Amino acid sequence: MAFRTDLALEVLENGGQTAHAVQTETQLEGFRLTRVRLTREDGGRPPGRYETLSLDGLLRREEDAFARACRAVAQTLRRLAPPLDPRAPVLVIGLGNRAVTPDALGPLCCQNVLATRHLVERSPAQFRAFRPVAVLAPGVLGTTGVETGEIVAGVIAHVRPALVLAVDALAARRLSRLMRTLQLTDTGIVPGSGVGNARTALTGQALGVPVLALGVPTVVDGATLAADIARQSGASCEALDDLRTPVLVTTRDVDQQVADAARVIGYGVNLFLHPGLDIADIDLFLS
Repeated sequence: MAFRTDLALEVLENGGQTAHAVQTETQLEGFRLTRVRLTREDGGRPPGRYETLSLDGLLRREEDAFARACRAVAQTLRRLAPPLDPRAPVLVIGLGNRAVTPDALGPLCCQNVLATRHLVERSPAQFRAFRPVAVLAPGVLGTTGVETGEIVAGVIAHVRPALVLAVDALAARRLSRLMRTLQLTDTGIVPGSGVGNARTALTGQALGVPVLALGVPTVVDGATLAADIARQSGASCEALDDLRTPVLVTTRDVDQQVADAARVIGYGVNLFLHPGLDIADIDLFLS
């Protein structure tokens, strides 16, 4: 069976290092950062840069972990983003279904991102220090009747952003990476691909605008998990036949962990888009 995962790191773990994949590890703000550069498609992952932050220290509530995690997100986004004019508009998209907790990462993230485009346009003198930022949580096809890609394309045509940031919940292969891993990439994203429900691609090629994607794995595919355990134990697993219908596994306190991850991403995006702000400033503006 095919292993389902949205993490480039796990694709390489499953297939081994290849000549067209370069992987390095470093530390950023006290967190382990794994960088993967693909020069051609591998395991369904398009070529590009994939940077994975391991946020174990955040879950352990280490001292200053939240602020350090936000700064790490901002620094990684700066490295992945193309050169931007400080006055160029940016569109932040929160993908997913707000009513389904493991899929609510994107919409919850939008609540933590400063929407400033209207302020900059109406009062440029007072808000000249801010970049114009538009924030969109387009919902899902099942509740809107409109493909997310169609909504995003329409907004892009009107806002004309220089960059799109797309935030979505991901699927992992290993339970140890649930809620502990943040992947950032310059390849864009195909919503739902990790759980076998791929929708319209949100990529630079499809939208005509550079797209950076951010995501945290909130679920593991049940069949992938069972097959992984069976393979590691060297046993056959007849129960895999019962998992032809997708079954998704998540954590017991998924609601709190998704909210925490959304806050880290949202604050990190704010620090990236508005370098003059700090955590206290963002707390004030969002309160």
